[in-house]
Amino acid sequence: QVQLVESGGGSVQAGGSLRLSCVVSGYTSGRYCMGWFRQVPGKEREGVATMDSAGITTYADSVKGRFTISQDNAKNTLSLQMSSLEPEDTAMYYCAARFYGLWDWIQCPLAEANFPSWGQGTQVTVSS
Repeated sequence: QVQLVESGGGSVQAGGSLRLSCVVSGYTSGRYCMGWFRQVPGKEREGVATMDSAGITTYADSVKGRFTISQDNAKNTLSLQMSSLEPEDTAMYYCAARFYGLWDWIQCPLAEANFPSWGQGTQVTVSS
């Protein structure tokens, strides 16, 4: 069973930086799509960034140039480096993953429905 555990959230002032990490375990495939999503109470979960096993990345327009998604395969860790944070970035951030078989077509959209495995979330609060 795939498990994802996020860490690194916290409180920061506008313009500051945070780095989120997600340790992934229990998977058996080296072909995958992983991503970061965020959610504010009362709103739908929003895709922030995704990365597939080929290293192809996708970002939401709202975070392009400020956030960077990366992976450390040796540590089974997905990271999200967030810089120039804005109060609008305040949300609960979730790590998500989907693993593919050898002959599957890998799709890696910023779409919640694409991901069957989720972490518990880590809170990010940005004050003005």
